[in-house]
Amino acid sequence: MTSGIRLEHLDPAVRPQDDLFRYTNGTWVATTEIPEDRGRYGSFDLLREAAEHDLRAILDELAAGEPDLATPAGRCAALYRSFLDEAAVEARGLGPVAALLDEVAAVVDVPALVALQGRLSRIGVAGAVRAVVSTDDRASDRYIVYLDQAGLGLPDESYYREEAHAAIRAAYLPHVAAMLALGGWPDPHGAAERVMALETRLAAHHLDNVADRDAVATYHLLDAAELAALTPRWDWPAYAAGLGASSDALAQAVVRQPDYLRGLDDALGEVPIGQWRDWLAWQVLRARAAYLPEAFVQESFAFYGRTLAGTPALRERWKRGVDLVDRLLGEALGELYVARHFPPRAKERMETLVAHLVEAFRRSFASRAWMGAETKAAAAAKLEAFTPKIGYPQTWRDYSALVVGDDLLANVAAAQAFETDRNLAKLGGPVDRSEWFMTPQTVNAYYNPGMNEIVFPAAILQPPFFDVDADDAVNYGGIGGVIGHEIGHGFDDQGSRYDAAGNLRDWWTEDDRAAFDALSARLIAQFDALTLAGVPDRHVNGALTVGENLGALAGLGVGHAAYRLACGDSEPPVLDGYTGDQRFFLGWAQVWMGKARPETAAMLLAVDPHAPQECRANVVRNVDAFHAAFGVGEGDGMWLEPAQRVEVF
Repeated sequence: MTSGIRLEHLDPAVRPQDDLFRYTNGTWVATTEIPEDRGRYGSFDLLREAAEHDLRAILDELAAGEPDLATPAGRCAALYRSFLDEAAVEARGLGPVAALLDEVAAVVDVPALVALQGRLSRIGVAGAVRAVVSTDDRASDRYIVYLDQAGLGLPDESYYREEAHAAIRAAYLPHVAAMLALGGWPDPHGAAERVMALETRLAAHHLDNVADRDAVATYHLLDAAELAALTPRWDWPAYAAGLGASSDALAQAVVRQPDYLRGLDDALGEVPIGQWRDWLAWQVLRARAAYLPEAFVQESFAFYGRTLAGTPALRERWKRGVDLVDRLLGEALGELYVARHFPPRAKERMETLVAHLVEAFRRSFASRAWMGAETKAAAAAKLEAFTPKIGYPQTWRDYSALVVGDDLLANVAAAQAFETDRNLAKLGGPVDRSEWFMTPQTVNAYYNPGMNEIVFPAAILQPPFFDVDADDAVNYGGIGGVIGHEIGHGFDDQGSRYDAAGNLRDWWTEDDRAAFDALSARLIAQFDALTLAGVPDRHVNGALTVGENLGALAGLGVGHAAYRLACGDSEPPVLDGYTGDQRFFLGWAQVWMGKARPETAAMLLAVDPHAPQECRANVVRNVDAFHAAFGVGEGDGMWLEPAQRVEVF
């Protein structure tokens, strides 16, 4: 059995007592160049590359033959081949996109504008409103439509108002103009200015990304009459019909940002219809750029890749093709991936890890001095109701209704319409608690509060996260920390508002919620003080990242407790010169190995609810066991006064 520590990545010039992240990953960070086609690079990306190559091998093999379009594998092959056929893409030019632009140009009034947005949304072209089918946060045994703010071409509303993003705004305008010119849209430069003005107006009504995290404040259940009164100019039945929804799909809906819809409705009454046409034409071209001739691809990448993210080079076409199949036919491809790359014993060991983490959480709740008996009992009940999903779904998605051929643009539209129809079909039916919202080949994990489930796809169950042949310490520090993180999301600032059944309900006592909020505020302040070497003028947004930071801290603390639980009465051996506890924390830190380009780092600081990798690794300074394991003392870089340490669970 190996220790699982990547010894070659350690930086002996750094002490773990001063910076655990750089001690664990410093040599890798110093010697690794970020690939030219990426804005950031690290442990997650290395596994994604491996999965990407595995998927390519599968697709290349399938595409070399004559695909049977009646099978999931055949549909994957046909979609992949249609993307790789550059000559056909160039020959078709705008193809059906030209017809979509003609539809946009024919819009003469608001009713037609709204109806067309419904039809375009069905095939993956974003409009001013985003409609999503999900379980009802207040009644988790049914599906309902959520209506969300949308309409922007920049990452979020802050990009339209903050001085820090002025350079991005300046580059965005000529990009929109260039795309409209390529699409043959009249007066592209004037149209681009009108697009920017309209998006700026819409952005002014968007909730910022911190306020938008609030699950309670963004839940507004409206019936059809109330929805019509909120936005009298937006014809919801016509929009629903365009989506392909049934006539009663919006009999009730959850509006997440009512003020945005009010602002949108005002804009519908005050902004000239020609300006709306310009904006919708831009939305069409933006949505389809990746599947159009090379001039569109390069122009889109020049802004979104090179300018916004600082990425020097466009990803190779095969990589983009694999990604397309993964996004549009993910479970069909996932079934093939699992058959080749997921050993059954990995799932068995994961089940043991999950059981230990659940038990450690149970004991943690019982020992929390700040939690009263009533809240402890409710938390334990929620924990008992958790559903873990490991590896892959028990039932694979049925794609038999999807027709795929050799026309890339038609394939994309068909696949996106299929997904829209599949989700709308859920309305009025029983909740499918077996459904997965990540594919098995995804290097990630998630907690779903509406179903109270934790999900770990097959592709993440590999080193450095999980090594079936490695010592327990590194596995508990790696995938154990991830398991604990996802369980922790059930009890973070938002997940804690959902009960055991997945309903948004206040099950905390007033005093316990106040104590929890006080701990969260301390963690927010701790992260607010952090900066990154590459972008020293930008701070981490503690309020934006608090949910992830709470999850990480819970996963780390409880993950360590689970590790000690797994050790039983025996003291783990010293391996590679490290004690069991030291290996646990090194295993945690090497999961967060990574680096980012300054442009990407700045963008992520603005919009990403996850703190940067080094900050996530070094959250260990809040954990007493870390200080004890490495003998961290006053004056060391990782030292945090005991009174300042935040321990939630």
